[in-house]
Order: sequence, then C-alpha cells, then structure tokens
Amino acid sequence: MLGRTASSLFWMSRYMERAENMARLAEAGFRMALTSGDGHGEEWRSTLQSAGAVDAYADKHGDRISDETVLAFLLFDEDNPSSVRSCLRMARDNARFVRTKITRDMWEAMNSTWLGFGQIDPGQVTTARLPDFLDWVRQRTALFRGALLGTILRDDTYYFSQLGAFIERADNTARIMDVKYFILLPINHPVGGEIDTFQWETILRSVSAHRSYRHVFSGGYRAWNVAEFLILRPEMPRSLRFCYDWLSDTAEGLGTCYGERAPCADVIADTRAMLCGTRMDAIFQQGLHEFLTDFLARNNRVTASLSSDYCFG
Repeated sequence: MLGRTASSLFWMSRYMERAENMARLAEAGFRMALTSGDGHGEEWRSTLQSAGAVDAYADKHGDRISDETVLAFLLFDEDNPSSVRSCLRMARDNARFVRTKITRDMWEAMNSTWLGFGQIDPGQVTTARLPDFLDWVRQRTALFRGALLGTILRDDTYYFSQLGAFIERADNTARIMDVKYFILLPINHPVGGEIDTFQWETILRSVSAHRSYRHVFSGGYRAWNVAEFLILRPEMPRSLRFCYDWLSDTAEGLGTCYGERAPCADVIADTRAMLCGTRMDAIFQQGLHEFLTDFLARNNRVTASLSSDYCFG
C-alpha cells in the first residue's frame, strides 16, 4: 500500500475518533460547569487543556471564558483543527482519497454525517439542545465504526484504520485523566470530597464508563479505583491497556499481512508491556501526572514510528 493511502486510512479513523472525543469532552466540561460556583472558568479551561486547544482558543478569544464561546470553539469553529466540524471534514477528505479502499457502508456513514452536520445551525444548539446534539455526534461516529468493523476486509486497510482509532482513543483517555487529577480540583477542596467525587463521576461519564465502573467497584468514586479502571483494566474499552492490547494485535496483524514485522510493532509492544507490568501503587508512588505525561510521550512516539515505517505523516 502506498504511504499516502496508509496515511489517509490512519487519519480518517483518527479524526472520526477525535470528533467523538471532542463531543465527550464538551459534555464533561458542560456538566462540571453547571455545578461550578466560580463562574465556570476553571472547568472550561481544563476542558480546553484536555483538548490541547488552550493556545488556539486564547489566540482567538483572549481570556474571555463562557459556555457559548468554548462550546462554539470545540464544536463548530473552522479555525480550531480539533473542533468536531474540522475533524468530520478532515475525516471525510481522507475517506474520499481512499474511496476505493473502503466499503460503501463506511463511505455512506461518513458522508451522511458530514452532510447532516452541515445542515445544523450552530446558533440553534442552545444549552437546552446541547445534550441531544452531542448524542447525535456520538451516534454518527459509532455508525461509522460499526460499518468499518462489520464490512471491511481484515487486511492492511483495516489495520491502518484501527491504528489511527486506538492511538487517538488512548491519547484522549490519558489527557482527560491528567487534567482532572493535576489541574481541575481546587486547592481548597479535599481529595475525596464532594467536588472531587463529582468530577471523577463526570470523567467516567465522558468515556461511557460510569455504569461499568459501578459493576466492577463498589463504595463510590475513589481516585485510585477510577485510575485503575481507565489505565489498567483490559476489559474496559477506553482504558489505556485495552487500547494497547488492540494496537499490539493490529501491529502484529499488519506484519503478518506484509510478511515483515515493522519497528513500530516493537514501540507498541514496549508500551503495552509497561502497562501490563505496572501496578496502581507504583503509578501513584511515581505520581499519576508523571505517569500520564510519560504515557503521552510514548503514544506520540508510536505515531512517529508508524509515520517513519510506512512513509506517512
């Protein structure tokens, strides 16, 4: 497969995953802002930081923070490369380039989502209508993923698509956790207090893990348990461990497809081995922020290694 084709498949899936993640981040920020007593500023700043959009937002809006400006920036702003609009557009552009490599169901799910999004008037997405809109974004991205998993051959097209999706998902989960633990809890509020508990619950809801967490853990929302659930639990579909189990299998499958194991498979295997071999007491002894910072650097190295091995950017 040509490097340009592999790159388009990778970024097609990565941008669709990012569009869903932006919707989830917007919902988490909105929920926390609703219960805030300080004018919502820190909650929205943490959301922007989790999205990696603090500087871009400041360049456009300065220090002005409000529900309306942040939500518009995260969801509809064409100048924000990580907004839902930008992600859906870039995903469609990449899908159009590889139209002959993907299935009709995948293309129709992608194209109809973009066309439907274009018919939405941002001014009509009020706070009352926001939950329904965010649900629509998640449903549409799930439709695309279902079409991919249900119709595509398990060849290199599938493997490059999966690599993009799970690298992005791992990045998102780590960023959400890091912002919550390192930035969001006010200094004068205790860990384990009412605000701390609510924020952890909101983070779980943002990754669709609220109910499944309660099945695994009893006794409320504790930082230790939530971190374990989102980092080390292999059965949790958005945990770091789950993502790297899939990435490892996918990299090995790509090697089998091409008859040669690429160096990026070793980079992925190294990170997976780290996740499999660590324990929560070691993570908290090191520092959760330090652990997540190291993980994000590892995740970026995987993308760089893929780009080098398969000649795409």
